[in-house]
Amino acid sequence: MNIVCIIQARTTSSRLPNKVLLNLPYNGNKTVLEQVINRVKESKYINKIVVATTINETDNKIEKLCESLQISCFRGSEDNVLSRYYEAATKYKADLIIRITSDCPCIDHETLDELIEKHLNEKNDYTSNSLVRTFPHGLDCEIFSYKVLKEAYENAKENFEFEHVTPYVYKTNKNKYKIGQLLLNKNKYKIGQLLLNKNKEYSKIRITLDTKEDYILLCEVYDNLYSNNKYFNCEDIINLFEEKKWLYLINNSIEQKRVCNSLEEEIEEAVKLLNKQDLNRAEKYLKEKYYEKDK
Repeated sequence: MNIVCIIQARTTSSRLPNKVLLNLPYNGNKTVLEQVINRVKESKYINKIVVATTINETDNKIEKLCESLQISCFRGSEDNVLSRYYEAATKYKADLIIRITSDCPCIDHETLDELIEKHLNEKNDYTSNSLVRTFPHGLDCEIFSYKVLKEAYENAKENFEFEHVTPYVYKTNKNKYKIGQLLLNKNKYKIGQLLLNKNKEYSKIRITLDTKEDYILLCEVYDNLYSNNKYFNCEDIINLFEEKKWLYLINNSIEQKRVCNSLEEEIEEAVKLLNKQDLNRAEKYLKEKYYEKDK
């Protein structure tokens, strides 16, 4: 069985351009993308790693980096990420595809292997650790078969299905496919000598890279953990945040993008964001405008 990890990457992020080419640690000689690749290499099940970037000239830098690392690079559509994944999986004859993004430089190979084992043992069509949030943001990974990816590629119709690759499976057709969910095992990890607090939401830890604040936090994480263990894991990350609770404050104002598949969901999300920022007049206007139209 050919298990291929496809890492999507581009340099034209709207909030932090070239983020995957930033150095991490800050004074180190490896980029964010290199750290992602190196951590994925530690998986005991993944047969091949492919970086899937776009055909834009700006992403030539990603292709050159992959060449220097002797990592396969596939180039496809910027907006239709689903087609990029399908074409890459087809080219490299993948049976199972692991999908991760290049802005997650703390991706944990142990979590990846747990996900693969769960997927195979349960004979799922699709398995993820982020449909129900229990892991820290930034350890997100999902696995699905080539057959499922092909069906999504041939049948997807909505923009959000093209952009986010897998919503056709877990959202649009969730009753058609056997979907598995890997949850954080709070009996497995410890804080010091104690088991994790069963009532605490560790998904509030945000170690993905979208903004300058995220980058500052990731530099702190790497400064604290990388020298002792280049492949620090989920348990190490949680312990660090429990020991240094001020780390939560660095990027706690950053909102994680949500996949919305209707105008109604987008308006609900917009109202929540306006409320959080105390933009009461705009919130009231949007509610009135929307509900008047709805009536």
